[in-house]
Amino acid sequence: MRDQGSNIGVVQAVAPAVLSATNTADPIDLLGFNAATVVINTGAIVSSGNFTATLQESEDGSTGWTDVAAAHLVGTLPATLEANSVYKQGYIGYRRYIRTVLTKNSGTSIAAGVTIVKGHPADAPVS
Repeated sequence: MRDQGSNIGVVQAVAPAVLSATNTADPIDLLGFNAATVVINTGAIVSSGNFTATLQESEDGSTGWTDVAAAHLVGTLPATLEANSVYKQGYIGYRRYIRTVLTKNSGTSIAAGVTIVKGHPADAPVS
């Protein structure tokens, strides 16, 4: 009853790294899940690295990528990612694929990683 781990799927979208350019993550397939949460971890920022995070969705995972409408998001991400922070944003849309885009606006770099936690599985427990 208290085991949350059997009711979620966890996928690494962006491996923790120092990012010095815009990063567009690979598509994450949500088949079998009815919700997802994006978790962004940041570390050091070098030379005023200014990065913005957005979530995109697609029907087929290869074409038609669009930013997720605000009505399909729970919570907001900041206008600029700060150093040594953790952010989360829920996705309640209906598209099969999502991905994150960490856009470099200025500066040198940011240390960051992104994890997608898939929730509300159609079949549980999740392996």
